[in-house]
Amino acid sequence: MNRKQPVTPFGWAIKQRLAELQMDQKTFCTRYGIPPSRLSNLINGTRKATRYRKQVADLLDIHDYCNH
Repeated sequence: MNRKQPVTPFGWAIKQRLAELQMDQKTFCTRYGIPPSRLSNLINGTRKATRYRKQVADLLDIHDYCNH
């Protein structure tokens, strides 16, 4: 089961912003109550995860990708 999904532009924006904040995905999810699987869905585009998309965009200030 090594089907690796490509990272979406929104996913790259998430990863870049987390790197700028010097925070890993696990810490971010724990701090803001976001399930790690949903953050992964947003990064890889496997599910829309619309419930968390706006929250993540707001928290990381990456609104350019919010409506994609």
